[in-house]
Amino acid sequence: MRIRLLVALFGLIWLALLVRVFYLAVQSNSYYDALSERNTIKTDLILPIRGNIFDRNHTPVAINKLGFKIVLSPHLSRQKEFLRSELETLVGYLPSLDAQKMFERYVKKDSDYNHYPISVADFISHEEIMPLFAYINLHEHIKILPASQRYYPYGKSAAHMIGYVSRATLKEVQEDPLLKQIGFVGKSGIEKSYNQFLEGEPGERVVKVSAYNEEIEQISTTAPQENRNLTLSLDMRLQQDIASMMQNQAGAVVVMDTQGRIVAAGSYPEYDLNAFATGINQEAWRTLINDIDTPFTNKITNGLYPPGSVIKTGLGLIYITTELKPWSQFFCSGSMELGNRNFRCWKNTGHGTTDLNKAIRESCDDYFYKGSIKIGIDVMSAHLQRYGLGQKTNIDVPNEFIGTVPSREWKRKRYKQPWYIGETLNTSIGQGSFLVTPIQITQFTALMATGVLLTPKVGYAMNGETIATESKEVLTVQEKAELPRIRKAMYEVCNHPSGTATRYIDAKIKLAGKTGTAQVVGISQETKQRLKEHEMTYYQRSHAWLSTYGPYENPQFIVTVLIEHGGHGGAAAGGITSRIFDKLLEYGYIKE
Repeated sequence: MRIRLLVALFGLIWLALLVRVFYLAVQSNSYYDALSERNTIKTDLILPIRGNIFDRNHTPVAINKLGFKIVLSPHLSRQKEFLRSELETLVGYLPSLDAQKMFERYVKKDSDYNHYPISVADFISHEEIMPLFAYINLHEHIKILPASQRYYPYGKSAAHMIGYVSRATLKEVQEDPLLKQIGFVGKSGIEKSYNQFLEGEPGERVVKVSAYNEEIEQISTTAPQENRNLTLSLDMRLQQDIASMMQNQAGAVVVMDTQGRIVAAGSYPEYDLNAFATGINQEAWRTLINDIDTPFTNKITNGLYPPGSVIKTGLGLIYITTELKPWSQFFCSGSMELGNRNFRCWKNTGHGTTDLNKAIRESCDDYFYKGSIKIGIDVMSAHLQRYGLGQKTNIDVPNEFIGTVPSREWKRKRYKQPWYIGETLNTSIGQGSFLVTPIQITQFTALMATGVLLTPKVGYAMNGETIATESKEVLTVQEKAELPRIRKAMYEVCNHPSGTATRYIDAKIKLAGKTGTAQVVGISQETKQRLKEHEMTYYQRSHAWLSTYGPYENPQFIVTVLIEHGGHGGAAAGGITSRIFDKLLEYGYIKE
């Protein structure tokens, strides 16, 4: 009996072994075939070349300079002396390279988990490397690969709109794994907002390799999706004209058509985009960020300024469609007492009896003080936000600021304090906590000119397909009916003998607009006679606004000019505005 049991047990063991051998030899054959295939098939990415950017006349504004990069085989950190020797060899060929910096960069990127070659020099020009190509390629662990570098032919011009590319951060690589291979990504402006389109999609090259990683045959190739070119609505001729007009002045200029397309937009002073494409050094970076005129800030979308009197057009429309009549009048004596405070009009002697038309034309503060008391801050704030202030314009440039339209609720949330009526008066003339961006004021002026809220666009076409513009109806029927009154007053600002901009406007076409003088320092109640702007030190002077549209009878373009510490809006910006409209006429944009 025991012998039979042993024989049976022995037989079962052999049966189990045979079953297992059968499984390994036959049933799991497909599994190990697949495993073997993975071990011998290698897939390499074919990186796309970043798309070019052109202005509306197909003039290149961001292109790729073709050259080469130098990479080293991975895992050389284990042989530090050999690694240093290879790098010193490179420096012997190319003295512009720094062996120590390349060593530190290599060691930082090398790891047991990385099996890709490591770049130690991202870009070397074609002319520099070609005479040395054969010699460098003799080194087993050094490879020369094709590479491109972003180049901005216009340097500073339209820098804040175009933006730049630079080395991707770890966070950006985690969000877009392709950047681990590409290395560079759009950091600001159009380069950032259209990065995914411009970046393209990689192709693949599938090859069979031996156990020694030697290529045996190419199995398949998929071409990358590239040549994704972007056309902007900007005209670089006008952009450079405006840069010349704004020389040695800080501020912002926006030129937008009545469809919402940005034809020119500059934030001044500007900076050279190529410094970032090639890698800016620390000294240049410190100089840039410590400049008191903040050249690195995109003032068009990120500069926050009190709007001053430029908002009186929209506020006037709110007044006459809520509590006031278009013919309602107030008497301006030059100041208005409220409690123990004296709220001054900019004109010490006052404007006398003033209706809406005169108040806008001559920028009477007292009219807007008294009107604001009648309608209150809540109505003012709600309508101004409906007109686009305190909101993003949704321009296709990243990181746009929204500014502040003060209100009771805003102050309670931010400061946990009650609202005072004096703050209503300050808000009515675009002062106090009221803050806007130049692109918001451009959109706001366009609303007065066209009756619709336009969405500003810098991108014009992607691979030849036009990017649609957008607009939104925000005005009531009554507001639209009253708009001609506002436009007439804006016309008189630029053309009537007592208009605040008339003396300074000499464009070849008739314009309509609004000036603004936005204080940057408070004036003490004890100051009886305010200093004139030119008598103040530069950084105490008010910001100067002039936002216009033209031609008056057939609005086609909006031009907003902000001169930081420029003083009076008409005096500081009238000449620049006139020259811009003359250029629009010269370049054939304006059809009379």
